[in-house]
Amino acid sequence: MIFTVAAVAVAVAGAAPAAAEARPYKNCSQAHADGRYNIPRDDPAYWPEGDRDGDGLACEPKPR
Repeated sequence: MIFTVAAVAVAVAGAAPAAAEARPYKNCSQAHADGRYNIPRDDPAYWPEGDRDGDGLACEPKPR
């Protein structure tokens, strides 16, 4: 029984990083609604598809 509990604990611990890596926003509209603009590459909320011009910032405001 102890082996089974340990195996379950390892399985759960192994699954945790995948959930933590999920980005918090589906798109830049959601990020903007949350007040997030110019999300830098080193921020957990950054994702390459949100960086349309490839300058390392996702969800930049539209030029006026």
